[in-house]
Amino acid sequence: MAFEGLSDKLSNAFKKLKNKGKLTESDVKQAMREVRLALLEADVNYKVAKDFTNKVTERAIGQDVMESLTPAQMVIKIVNEELTSLMGGENARLEFASKPPTIIMMCGLQGSGKTTHSAKLAKMLKEQQNRRPMLVACDIYRPAAIDQLKVVGEKAGVPVFEMGTENPVKIAKAAVKHAKDYGNDVVILDTAGRLHIDEVLMNELKDIKAEVEPDEILLVIDSMTGQDAVNVAKSFNDLLEVTGVILTKLDGDTRGGAALSVKAVTGKPIKFAGTGEKLEDLEVFHPDRMASRILGMGDVLTLIEDAQNKLDQKEAEKMAEKIMANRFDFNDLLGQFEQIKKMGPLKGILSKIPGVGKQLDNVDVNDRQIDWLQAIILSMTPAERENPSLMNPSRKRRIAAGSGRTVEEVNRLIKQLEQMQKMIKQMNRGGKKGGKRKKKMMLPGLGGMPMDGMGGMGGNGMPF
Repeated sequence: MAFEGLSDKLSNAFKKLKNKGKLTESDVKQAMREVRLALLEADVNYKVAKDFTNKVTERAIGQDVMESLTPAQMVIKIVNEELTSLMGGENARLEFASKPPTIIMMCGLQGSGKTTHSAKLAKMLKEQQNRRPMLVACDIYRPAAIDQLKVVGEKAGVPVFEMGTENPVKIAKAAVKHAKDYGNDVVILDTAGRLHIDEVLMNELKDIKAEVEPDEILLVIDSMTGQDAVNVAKSFNDLLEVTGVILTKLDGDTRGGAALSVKAVTGKPIKFAGTGEKLEDLEVFHPDRMASRILGMGDVLTLIEDAQNKLDQKEAEKMAEKIMANRFDFNDLLGQFEQIKKMGPLKGILSKIPGVGKQLDNVDVNDRQIDWLQAIILSMTPAERENPSLMNPSRKRRIAAGSGRTVEEVNRLIKQLEQMQKMIKQMNRGGKKGGKRKKKMMLPGLGGMPMDGMGGMGGNGMPF
């Protein structure tokens, strides 16, 4: 996951501060040297890393911090604030035109994920904001680029406008007219990329910009290219004046230096982050939440938003009712697993829960674990799923053989369900008066599963 290495090193630096209790100026400066090295190893721009640690040091050696009862916590608070500021302070929203259609021009190097993220953005705008986006194939050079856009457009449920290998400037102009005629209120232009920045590419992009006057010019950059990504962002911004950045493959880069450098170097905000291969895997970039993740504090708000956006709310409400009535069985657990799989990689979900991220450092969270558990449940008879008390040794052996798992795994899953049922009963016994309050503690879309129930990691939580 993004920032994994940086999070570990920052955690170690702050642990040393916490162990000291009372801090001296020398302690803070030593910790900041470690922080600067951690940032550089995460591929953060050298000047950005130096300026960042200088700012933190200046604030941290002030009287208020040194004389605080918890100086180490105050230093971490300052680091959190400065990290948030470094990545833009507040999340930057898309600017929509007062008179539709809003024109969004996507640009970037070849291979950065421009076409896929055009479809991801279209899907997000359609499903979360009730917009009527249209994708436009302006990349006429890359083989199969138009076909690729059609495929991802169909998956996203969004129309694609194309004119074959016609001049991209003419295509963009015709697409805007078509959008006005057919009521599409957002036009997303998937422009051509190159393997490197060249004059031909930039002139074409400048011509498209001059012709259709886009409301947003979003630069798509691959976070795994590290400092090169920041250099690319600077070059595109100097020539096109981009309005924002979409950072792709943030789930695959354990360093994450591009996310920390791009705003400081270009002055342009990161507006979205690609966090996986599916069309649903696009997040609005929140600097404060990302800072929280980097410091190992979790990201509950994004987790809840994911649940609200990706999961079936009607199913969630039905499940919540069953839970409140103490009627949770293996059929319900099977449904929960399906819901969880929609939210993306399991480790990514769990890492957003405060306090759980650090527990995952040396834990192999295999997404196939859910498939294995589903196989066990699907090997049960309908009666066994509804009434686990029917399970006897011969039934368990049959279920294990049918699912290709062991009897021990079957026993463990049965025990986990019993623990979950017990936890639900205790929660419901907490008093009928607290009913409304209890619902607020639950994670929307996971069938009302309590927040503390997801982070069990073998305790009272979910069985993976």
